[in-house]
Amino acid sequence: MQENDHSIVRAVLAGDKEAYGALVRAHSGSIFRVAFRMMGNEADAEEIVQEAFLRGYQRLESFQQRASFGTWVYRIAVNCALDRIQRPGIEAEYRAGDENDPEEKTVQIETQDADPERSLLSREIGAVQERAMRRLTPTEKAAFVMRHHEDRSVNEIAEVLGVAPNAAKNAVFRAVQKLRRELAPLRGMA
Repeated sequence: MQENDHSIVRAVLAGDKEAYGALVRAHSGSIFRVAFRMMGNEADAEEIVQEAFLRGYQRLESFQQRASFGTWVYRIAVNCALDRIQRPGIEAEYRAGDENDPEEKTVQIETQDADPERSLLSREIGAVQERAMRRLTPTEKAAFVMRHHEDRSVNEIAEVLGVAPNAAKNAVFRAVQKLRRELAPLRGMA
């Protein structure tokens, strides 16, 4: 895939602007997944995907073809998400959310054999997990999502975040420790 991506990038740089769509189709799924996990909702994730690919297109000449296009655009997407989270006014809204209605940002799919008590418990657990994730710093959340949801290595996380591998490892560690503390009360519920 990487060599194919490189040939597509060369085609776009040579003037075939339509070829960029193949890169978007090939990588938008992974970009959406990380954006959704970082932002917590579909609408913001879609905007991050669009913004990442737009920035990628605008900066395509700076793409170093010794790297993977997928990793490069992934890094752009994570930075777009971090920018959005850290934007003044957005972070407070993002972190606080609407705690009066924890179901607003989640989709609950119940099985037919789930009793009402079990369904309520699942929604409560989901709300606690959502609040715990919102309490992480943007860097901690990004590092946690990349490591535990996206299976990225510490070196990849460091590259994407633009930090030393030790700093990336520490961000993952801090996120795990915070989540463990926040989610400790759930151990007896499930």
